Amino acid sequence: MHADQVDVGPADVAGLIAAQFPQWRDRPVRPVTSHGTVNALFRLGDDLVARFPLRPGAASDRRDELAHEQGQARWLAAHLPLAVPEPLALGAPGAGYDGWWAVYRWIPGETASQHTVGDPGAFARELAGFVTALHAVDTGGRTWNGVTRGGPLAAQDDDVQRALAQSTHLLDTVRLAGIWAQCRDADPAPADVWIHADLMPGNLLVRDGRLVAVIDLETVCVGDPAFDLMPAWNLLPAAARDVYRQALGVDDAAWARGIGSAIVQAIVALPYYVDTNPVMAATARHTLTAILG
Repeated sequence: MHADQVDVGPADVAGLIAAQFPQWRDRPVRPVTSHGTVNALFRLGDDLVARFPLRPGAASDRRDELAHEQGQARWLAAHLPLAVPEPLALGAPGAGYDGWWAVYRWIPGETASQHTVGDPGAFARELAGFVTALHAVDTGGRTWNGVTRGGPLAAQDDDVQRALAQSTHLLDTVRLAGIWAQCRDADPAPADVWIHADLMPGNLLVRDGRLVAVIDLETVCVGDPAFDLMPAWNLLPAAARDVYRQALGVDDAAWARGIGSAIVQAIVALPYYVDTNPVMAATARHTLTAILG
């Protein structure tokens, strides 16, 4: 998927585990089929999962990033009504993989889709409950840092315009450009809050049709709460979309920014992954089709 992607295999993982975490050396290592774009996943026995960034980094700042992500996951877990990843260890560069990596507790479940979600309206309310709790966590006065997701949509305009130009053969980019312009210029958020910023279907886990966990917290940051409206278009059907909006009490300006944030994610992903990650590209098409109506 990425020009600088590094592949790691089960034998490499087993060797790293044996060398760095001998208490887990007897656990069978199995790759996890995933359509994610950031990490390669490997089950360690039944209850652990190792995460290896596809773009590894061996420098100390990469270690600090993963350690920060793990600390943030531990802290947020106490404030949220659903399960989130539980960090257990941080692995170092070694034979077969020149980068920092992490081990988490495995959360059983299926990724959310029209086939795994039971009652979409109930699912929308469950997800809204999670989002409401996350947005209510004290930011300690923090605001958007100018780097992460969750900033003004206008800052993404160059990327969106470039992706629109690359996607003229894939969808109605003329109509989409008009919608984007309206969303980009919507009123700004009254306040920044903690946001997940990557509520894609693959990051929402379902058991027996119910939402049970939200994973992949590396994008969690302080920013515009409208960025967590993306499931309204990347997953939920129209009726449940309205339920989600009502449960979150979203006004027209925030809804427009939510549409804009969904456009940013989907239109940039579509031409990039159209040939390398069909599932990600299909999700992007679904999102943009829902927005186009």
